[in-house]
Amino acid sequence: MPIIDTYNLKTLSGQSTVRKRNFNLPNCLTVSRILLIPVFVLLFASPDEVRAVASAIVFGAAALTDLLDGYVARRRKQITNLGKLLDPVADKLLIVSALVLLVQFQRVATWVVIVMIAREIAVTGLRAVAAREGLIVAADSMGKWKVVFQVMAILFLILQNTSFDRFSLFFLNFHLVGTFLLYLALGLALFSGWRYIVDIWGKIRMSS
Repeated sequence: MPIIDTYNLKTLSGQSTVRKRNFNLPNCLTVSRILLIPVFVLLFASPDEVRAVASAIVFGAAALTDLLDGYVARRRKQITNLGKLLDPVADKLLIVSALVLLVQFQRVATWVVIVMIAREIAVTGLRAVAAREGLIVAADSMGKWKVVFQVMAILFLILQNTSFDRFSLFFLNFHLVGTFLLYLALGLALFSGWRYIVDIWGKIRMSS
């Protein structure tokens, strides 16, 4: 009669449970956001009227998954450590990809994007250190509002010089509106970044 290694069975069972827990709708939405990034980049790489509108739709759809994954995770009680780590990474990849392209087309000041990217690198680095210490730091509400303003700003700037811009209601100037929203996002990014640093550093010191 074969000898069954109960320890290995428990280990395999535990790993299977973790995989099933991570393979849920919220995490799938987050992954879909990442997969939409190259589609957006390919479309917006040559932003004529049609491609600009198409890229705005793809970007908007990708950004919408950011709202949906968190809502679904809370509603279904499917919040996982993988989701907490993957969600902000997906946000950063999407936003940074769009901002870099907007700089290329001279719709955003280079220094604004540099400051935003530096903030994300600093926060992500600290989050990685915290994760190595066994600490998980989820995104806070201030960071979420920062992303909302970034998404709105980017959509206005993507659609700059399209028919939506030239024939907009209330004669809005999409470049000015987008730039204003981006500066609001920059202020929130710096403030929320400081909160992240204080929070993460405090948790690291308490755990050491």
